[in-house]
Amino acid sequence: MQYLITHFSDFQLASLGSFFLHESVFFLSGLPFIYLERAGLLSKYKIQTKNNSLAAQEKCITRLLLYHIGVNLPLMIASYPFFRFMGMKSSLPFPSWYFQLELVGRKVVLSQIIFYFILEDFVFYWGHRILHTKWLYKHVHSVHHEYATPFGLTSEYAHPAEILFLGFATIIGPAITGPHLITLWLWMTLRVLETVEAHCGYHFPWSLSNFLPLYGGADFHDYHHRLLYTKSGNYSSTFVYMDWIFGTDKGYRKLKALKRDGVEEESKQMESKKKASKHNREDEFSKALTSRNTGYR
Repeated sequence: MQYLITHFSDFQLASLGSFFLHESVFFLSGLPFIYLERAGLLSKYKIQTKNNSLAAQEKCITRLLLYHIGVNLPLMIASYPFFRFMGMKSSLPFPSWYFQLELVGRKVVLSQIIFYFILEDFVFYWGHRILHTKWLYKHVHSVHHEYATPFGLTSEYAHPAEILFLGFATIIGPAITGPHLITLWLWMTLRVLETVEAHCGYHFPWSLSNFLPLYGGADFHDYHHRLLYTKSGNYSSTFVYMDWIFGTDKGYRKLKALKRDGVEEESKQMESKKKASKHNREDEFSKALTSRNTGYR
């Protein structure tokens, strides 16, 4: 980071640097899921059995490059003066990772990141619900839902108007607090990794949703893509508490309960079959032994 500060201006780092960081994290984390789908690897963890065609994947990548260069990059350049005005900087000293009495007055990375996640969840939830109203879905949000079987890169495949609309949820936190550039880059990285994971189409044993109760993840958001716009629910971004509070995840929770009950019932049936099979084998062995003893007499 010291090298970057001494060789590039704040403007270059905040606009062009942020753009290149975003593109690197996004494509490096998203492209492997295309390979997994095409190669059929780890298919037992795939949420849906359907695969996207090569043409559909190529269309997604082409549109993404167009939108990123034509929408994201100009937005990052245009927003720099405002972020600068709000106090964003890239120079020393670096922010503290957590609150320390001896560093009172210095911005704290952890508290800002937590604030960004909470605020982004709230703003994204309501913005997403609005996009699922009939007119906005038909003319704007339906572009994102062209992929009923999402894969990592579809996370940012959307109408340009939606990129600006929901992108506001991501940048409003940093815009308010004017963070150090390191904090902004960390937030951007975490947010990109989260949204790629939510659209990846795979639920692994190591997925965060298996360890963090309030974390949505791929299984939660994949349900949203499978259903019609009027019945989907699951509008949350990272964490699921907004859907739980407003009851927009009832269909998902009901489906999970049915699957869980089905698995338990199937497990019970298999156990009963095993017991019955064992009992039959014991009966056959007992009959054979009795017959043999009778023959000896």
